[in-house]
Amino acid sequence: MKIKIAIMGYGNLGRGIESAVRQNPDTELVAVFSRRDPSSVTTKTGVPVYSADDILNFKNQIDVLILCGGSATDLPIYTAKLAENFNVVDSFDTHAKIPEHFEKVDKVSKLNKTTSVISVGWDPGMFSLNRLYASSVLAE
Repeated sequence: MKIKIAIMGYGNLGRGIESAVRQNPDTELVAVFSRRDPSSVTTKTGVPVYSADDILNFKNQIDVLILCGGSATDLPIYTAKLAENFNVVDSFDTHAKIPEHFEKVDKVSKLNKTTSVISVGWDPGMFSLNRLYASSVLAE
């Protein structure tokens, strides 16, 4: 049985998630949701793109919803809201606000019996590695 995954947001992070799902035989990408006009978004794998407004129609078809929005404006709103109906993963990385974000999302998840994983992402791992490489070859 494959884990059915959907992506909310199809920028760089969303495209990266699409590639990662394709590489794992126990997962299946079932949909991409976008705030843009779905007809203007073409995925690499041909998975269908739907309006973000239609996401609740897919409640029973998604095991995990991966949120690919920004930490400044998107995730503080959408993670808790979507955790009401879905198991979610986000990449919230405003470090000083992680405890506040956790508290909000945890409360919603417990109330709705969903699972939420927050602050999964690039930093400190990949960004730290990039800083290491850059500082070893750049003067400043």
